[in-house]
Amino acid sequence: MKTVNEIQNEIIEEFSIFDDWMDKYSLLIDIGNELKPFDNQYKTVNNLIEGCQSRVWLHSDYVEGKIIYSGDSDAVIVKGIISLLIKVLSGHTPDEIISADLYFIESIGLKEHLSPTRSNGLLAMLKQMKLYALAFKNIKQDGIIT
Repeated sequence: MKTVNEIQNEIIEEFSIFDDWMDKYSLLIDIGNELKPFDNQYKTVNNLIEGCQSRVWLHSDYVEGKIIYSGDSDAVIVKGIISLLIKVLSGHTPDEIISADLYFIESIGLKEHLSPTRSNGLLAMLKQMKLYALAFKNIKQDGIIT
């Protein structure tokens, strides 16, 4: 399994091929289209992320000490963003997720090329992923999940 930083570096390299932001948006859309299909049973109000202009669903499972995320969005750019976050954080331990410095967002120029509402949505997605990690870490420490 690759580390969070190894995955981030691969994403930075993938985006560095393009200079034009229209090409980068196309890549982001392609990445979103590669997202595993999201099970409709998880498209619930509880899995909707607050603070996103688009509808974004995020679900997490705790499997053998690692968090597995799945997600979806009804907007193609946002689906690409959630897909990137899942690619980087899914399959890691709660501690790895909580302490992750997601420098790829700034390195690929994503932060500066998103509208303010999409930027807020990105922060809301990231916050929710870290909250899930914190919850799973606390549950595990209390001995509920082994």
